[in-house]
Amino acid sequence: MDTPPPIDRTLIHALREQLQAQGGQPVELIETHISWVLLAGDRAYKIKKPVRLPFVDFSTPALRRHFCELELRLNQRLAPQLYLEVLPVCGTPASPRLGGDGEPIDHAVCMRRFASGALLSEQLAAGRLQASQIEQLAGALAAFHEGAPVADAASTWATPAQIVHAARNVLDSLRPLAAAGTVDTLCDWLAERERTLTPVWLERRATGAVRECHGDLHLANAAQAGDEVLAFDCIEFDPAMRWIDVANDLAFLTMDLQAHGRSDLAARALDAWLQRSGDFAALRVLRFYEVYRALVRSLVAALRAGQPRAPDEAATASRQTAGAAPDYLAWALARAQARPAPRLLITHGLSGCGKSTVALQLLERTGAVRLRSDVERKRLFGLGALDRSADRSLDVYTAGATRRTFDRLADLARLALQAGWPVIVDAAFLRRGERQDFRALAAGLGVPFAILHCHASEAALRERVAARSAAGNDASEADVAVLQRQLDSHEPLDADERATALDVATDAPVDAAALAARWLTGA
Repeated sequence: MDTPPPIDRTLIHALREQLQAQGGQPVELIETHISWVLLAGDRAYKIKKPVRLPFVDFSTPALRRHFCELELRLNQRLAPQLYLEVLPVCGTPASPRLGGDGEPIDHAVCMRRFASGALLSEQLAAGRLQASQIEQLAGALAAFHEGAPVADAASTWATPAQIVHAARNVLDSLRPLAAAGTVDTLCDWLAERERTLTPVWLERRATGAVRECHGDLHLANAAQAGDEVLAFDCIEFDPAMRWIDVANDLAFLTMDLQAHGRSDLAARALDAWLQRSGDFAALRVLRFYEVYRALVRSLVAALRAGQPRAPDEAATASRQTAGAAPDYLAWALARAQARPAPRLLITHGLSGCGKSTVALQLLERTGAVRLRSDVERKRLFGLGALDRSADRSLDVYTAGATRRTFDRLADLARLALQAGWPVIVDAAFLRRGERQDFRALAAGLGVPFAILHCHASEAALRERVAARSAAGNDASEADVAVLQRQLDSHEPLDADERATALDVATDAPVDAAALAARWLTGA
């Protein structure tokens, strides 16, 4: 069944008229290929179309009720403020009513309506999307992944065979819609990735990375709701599309940002997700999933472009894309063909010198992975980034704890570099031996090495450290006393180290673009 019968359109239009009469204001109807949404006052009512398609079956009232209830459960995990309840639709198609007694003829998901222009896709198109919003969303996604159910070992979710089958199906579907050479190149890429990543995919399953995820987290499925950024409209109709590697879930967001020309925000999303999750092993598969997500988005766009739409559906699509749609297929091809360029940068400087700020500016411009000693030190002790070690009566700054921290940073840097990522290790590196260990790591892997040397006046250092300590909103626990000990005992860069150093005075604004170019070119 490709289109709903007239009786169901009768139901929708009757509900619309009823809601308009009750509220005394116009009710907007949004239509997609599988649902209708009525926007009435501060509520939204979503009703599933009675369709049977290759990927979804809503053909009976019982199935539609089941999927309404499943949609409510799944979306309340990430957006309980938006998803309120499932309401029966009673009466007749010509004279329906939401809720009440009587035998239901259908069901609707009742949601709290968010403001027009709240979609992140709309905010991006309007030039309003901020890094803080993306960081909030990515951090919430990492927390959600941490608590999501893990796929049973006996399941077939995200097995190598299923992953390759899904990607091959998309490429086969794209073949009549795209240049043959493009699809052939991507098929070759898929075959090579299957050979290389099969053991990694198996390891990801074995270590609990396959979980019940969102499944459809692009920019039009996240919105600003009050002071929160919420992901909504997760996949309810196909479990294979939500029981996936958490890296696959993240990849939709990072891909969509990059395809829209905001690689800076994609880097911030990845950084926020990694700092919260600690799942740096996801870097081994993230680029694969980004290409896959771009291929899926390309196929969806091609299919929609070739289908006739009702005016309401066309308006919905325009609102969701909100601006010129990216060429997802071209992006996928470029991403698949891009050669990894791993390189290692370590920071150096006293507390308050601006290392973390400059590192963040660099990762925005280079797509680098940032490893923060303050965060990883606390992670070793089971602490969150903003937890205070003293509150748990823990001493996380012993010599042994510091050795463990730098060992972990080295392990993570090696993992990320071997996966082809540029890496910034954000730590003080006040001991020459610590710096030499990471220089040796880079040499052993055959990747370029540099030191980011940040410095500021002593007065500026003291002022910044005191302000940061008072605010309590940073992973660093260094106070003015710690800074004084650093001033008294640090080992400055020697002549050989200065030869590979990027020297940055942070008393004045930093030209981050020029600094990034110097790092990437070795100039």
